[in-house]
Amino acid sequence: MTGEEITVEARLNFFGNALAMKVAKHINSAGAVLTQSTLPAATQELVKIRASQINGCALCLDMHTKDAVHAGEDPVRLALVAAWREATVFTEAERAALELTEQGTRIADAAGGVTDEAWANAVKHYDEDQLAALVCLIALINTYNRINVTLQQPGGEYQPGQFA
Repeated sequence: MTGEEITVEARLNFFGNALAMKVAKHINSAGAVLTQSTLPAATQELVKIRASQINGCALCLDMHTKDAVHAGEDPVRLALVAAWREATVFTEAERAALELTEQGTRIADAAGGVTDEAWANAVKHYDEDQLAALVCLIALINTYNRINVTLQQPGGEYQPGQFA
């Protein structure tokens, strides 16, 4: 890193709080089910990254971009997630997942919620189990984002596999 590094501290030591860790254990169990689903691993990471960009979650962006690179994802694709509509590096299935992620993350911003068009496009590319995993993954990453953003969890220190 160039220049002077900034120290950022979370509002609460989430990882040192017994009650928070009990809740995290259950959230992480749900995450493990999704990781083992047939929804492609690359798609899962793209979904986590896009929702985390929208929500401004530094810890999740740090974690999921590093985990994706560690798993062999192309850094150019990761750099283009925020501009996926104009990027040529995503499959039609990934684009459908990213659209559903955006709409599912921005429910409060869209009076109608997730559009029928976005859902129909996702249905073209994913089977029922994959759709269930996709919807649950969007909800789960938004849960993680909301905890981390509320607590101002810093990003930048994560090491791939750290929370495995």
